Amino acid sequence: MSADESTDAASTREYDVVIVGGGPAGCSTGVFTAREGLDTVIFDRGRSSLRQCAHLENYLGFPAGIDIETFYDLAHDHAKTAGCDVVADLVESVTRATDGGFVVETQEDRTVHAARVVAATRYGSEYLKPLDDADEMFVTHSHGGEEHEHFDRTYADRDGRTPIEGLYVASPVEKVSEQAILAAGHGALVGRHVVGDARREEGYWDEIAERIDWLRRERARDDEWGDRERWREYFQNNLPDDHGLSEDKLDELREQEIDDRLDAYVTDDEIDQRKQQAHDAILESLDTDRIRAYLDRVDDTWDS
Repeated sequence: MSADESTDAASTREYDVVIVGGGPAGCSTGVFTAREGLDTVIFDRGRSSLRQCAHLENYLGFPAGIDIETFYDLAHDHAKTAGCDVVADLVESVTRATDGGFVVETQEDRTVHAARVVAATRYGSEYLKPLDDADEMFVTHSHGGEEHEHFDRTYADRDGRTPIEGLYVASPVEKVSEQAILAAGHGALVGRHVVGDARREEGYWDEIAERIDWLRRERARDDEWGDRERWREYFQNNLPDDHGLSEDKLDELREQEIDDRLDAYVTDDEIDQRKQQAHDAILESLDTDRIRAYLDRVDDTWDS
C-alpha cells in the first residue's frame, strides 16, 4: 500500500492515540505506541517539510541516501506493520472532549475521539488553537515589517509533554525538527513517554512503565530469568510501597509484564525468519526495474 493511500478506518473509531503528521517524527512515534498495543492512527495530508528535500542523504542506514518517495513509503509501511492506521486526511481541529480526552476533526468530515494526541507537523499547527485557552501555544514575531504567528517550539518539555494532559509534541520542537533523523529520534522518545503514561494510568509503577522495546537472543539468556517465579520475586522486591493496587490488579499487571519480558527472547530460527521478512519488506518498496538491473549487473560480474 502506498504512503498516499487513504483508508476509511478512522471515520467513526475511538483511538488511544491520534498522531497528526506522518513524517519521520509522527511515524516513529506511531511505531512505538502501536507496538505496545495502543490503538493508533496517523493522519497525514499537509505541508510536509521533508517533501521539500531533493534527496535525503544523512539518514543512517542509506549509504547513498534515499529518495523522499521511497523513504515515505518505508516509513508508512513500518507504521502500518506496527499496527497503526495511516489515513490520508488533514486534521483541522483538536478540541477537548466533554468526557475526557480529545475530539479530532478532519477535512474529510471524520470525527475521531482519542485519549491522547501527538502533534507531529513541523508546519501548520493551527489545528491546536482550540486547545490554547491560556494563549501560550503560539508566538508572534515580525519579519519584513509584517507580523507572523507560529507555534512556540518550546511549548512542550524535552520529553514532548505539554501543560495540557494527554497532548504531546513530537514536532515542531526547537532544533530537533530541523533534520529528519533527529525528528525520528525525538518521535521515538515521545512515543516511549506516551506508552509510559498510558501504562502508569493502567497501574504500572514508574520503574517498569517505560521499558525498552527490543528483542534478545534466547541463547544469551541466563536460565535464571527463564523462570516465572524468579520474575515474580524480582517484581515483589521492586514493588513500591505506595503502589495502591488491589491484589487481583497487581497479579494481572505482574503476569502480563512477565509474559511480555519472556516473549522478548527469540530463537536463532526466529531471528533468521525475521531477517528474511525484513529483506522482503525492503525489496517490496523498491523499483522492480532497478532490482532487475542490479541482478543483471551481478550476473555479468560473475560471468566475466
